Amino acid sequence: MKNMRVVIITGLSGSGKSTALRALEDIGFFCVDNLPVILLPKFLAITTVSSPEIKKVAMVMDLRERSFLDKYKRIFAGLKEKGYKIEILFLESSEESLLHRFNETRRVHPLSKRGLIMEGISLEREKLSSLKKMADKIIDTTSVNVHQLKDIVQRHFLPSSRNRKMVINITSFGYRYGVPVDADLVFDVRFLPNPYFVESLKNYDGNNTGVKNYVLQNKESKEFLEKILDLMKMLIPLYEQEGKVRLNIAMGCTGGRHRSVVMTDKLGSYFSSMKYLVNLNHRDISKN
Repeated sequence: MKNMRVVIITGLSGSGKSTALRALEDIGFFCVDNLPVILLPKFLAITTVSSPEIKKVAMVMDLRERSFLDKYKRIFAGLKEKGYKIEILFLESSEESLLHRFNETRRVHPLSKRGLIMEGISLEREKLSSLKKMADKIIDTTSVNVHQLKDIVQRHFLPSSRNRKMVINITSFGYRYGVPVDADLVFDVRFLPNPYFVESLKNYDGNNTGVKNYVLQNKESKEFLEKILDLMKMLIPLYEQEGKVRLNIAMGCTGGRHRSVVMTDKLGSYFSSMKYLVNLNHRDISKN
């Protein structure tokens, strides 16, 4: 029995296969895009011998390879007989959604010989119908954005252990430089007293002891921390229950050097004490 998990990502062009591949790469899969299916047995055999530490591989295979449809059934069946665990992840979407994506990106559909995108979409759906019936997991990405698709894929392929904790990324930022685009939760701490207007503190940042004491000593700061920690105690288990593997929190003040830095560090300390993997990023701390 081969001790390797092999995920084949396939489906309709424009349905999000590249996003799914990156999602698996982020959780430890060795990933390959557009490997000819005829080379799959040799690739797995070489990998098993030369890189035994690789236990999970994922690859996108689709109609970009002309011989794919003629050979995949025989090759997949042969690998399963040899003990490889082959899983097929099939992605699809509505014709309207796919048409919009192709028009938006101005890409050419691989099967639209006359330049008619809808014709290519319909033909591809027909050709892949048998493969879809073999799929272990089918995801319809019609109303799913790239971030949601990534979470769906990771939730399906990550172990279902109740003890698995998500990664928590906390970023301090200045509103004058814009809100972080990848933030799941944004907290505005501009209501707190600003050390910038204290002559002895304005030239320091939130890592300075005097700045920290100034920000944390007032009643509003303490009450805010209590309430935000209560909120996190409620939200985090619910996020984990839904299979979310990372949470991006952004803490903002005017310039991103004082109040947001102090509060980000406090929140990070709390999550670290709860044994979460925490990444802190003070995005604008060095800006004037």
